[in-house]
Amino acid sequence: MVIALAVLIVILIVVIVLQYQAYRARSANLAQIHTTLNEIIASGTSEKLLVFTDDRALMPVLIEINHLLEHNQQRAANFLKMEQSMRKMISNISHDLKTPLTVVLGYIETINLDPNMNAEERKILLSKVHAKANEVLELIREFFDLARLESGDKPIPLSRIHMNDICGKNMLAFYDTLTIKGFEVAIEIPDKPLLAWGNEEALDRVLNNLIANAIQHGGEGMAVGLTLRGDGEFVFVDVWDRGKGIDELHQDRVFERMYTLEDSRNKSYQGSGLGLTITKRLVEAQGGTIRIHSKPYEKTVFTVKLKRIAFAD
Repeated sequence: MVIALAVLIVILIVVIVLQYQAYRARSANLAQIHTTLNEIIASGTSEKLLVFTDDRALMPVLIEINHLLEHNQQRAANFLKMEQSMRKMISNISHDLKTPLTVVLGYIETINLDPNMNAEERKILLSKVHAKANEVLELIREFFDLARLESGDKPIPLSRIHMNDICGKNMLAFYDTLTIKGFEVAIEIPDKPLLAWGNEEALDRVLNNLIANAIQHGGEGMAVGLTLRGDGEFVFVDVWDRGKGIDELHQDRVFERMYTLEDSRNKSYQGSGLGLTITKRLVEAQGGTIRIHSKPYEKTVFTVKLKRIAFAD
């Protein structure tokens, strides 16, 4: 009996010692976690929490803490990227507003300084003032539209859209101008009706932006086209050109706010830098996606994908 009691006491002592050691180890690990977390938060680094332990209860906690750190670090990186993008956008908008306004002021000053200017010359200058003022209004409108889209203030109700009609209408709006300039125009729209889930006004703007973009930046290839196609689930609209294209390094960035290639800031290619961003937001608001594939001077294709609706005869 005494021996059994002694053995039990020894076992209890061993258990207590092991529990104490485990407690000490866990306390040390928690202290290390606390210190490391403070250092990571204070320095704002992308470091992860690294603790060597065989404590099975602590392991999942460490994993989740690292997931949380990674999530917060990604959010911080996204916020920094957005802040830099906004700064660039404001800088570019300021530049794009300043340029036409400076020209407008120059024309008005010319008119004011020459009271004897003949009516025809005055009319020409006033028409230039009017054109430049419209440039400013268009830039402000695009900036306002993008702000509303990104804030969710611009409602885009969805309904059944007859894609054959809307694609034909938008491409034909450019057809005469393109053929007069000697462009090859290719329109591939199937006879079978293709219906999609979308918004007609938004799709009009998407297609108008993409076709205008193909003409403006791909006009060197003297060919512009639109292809409508579908599969069992989706409808696809390809707007393409055979111009200088977009290098693979830049293709992922063309939809960013105010992102423009270097030559797009010159007079021949001037634009607000918001057109493709607005296009992407409008497509996404309709539950769709847009992507680009480009081989310079071969074919540059913007593809819009929307959810297909089965056609009922």
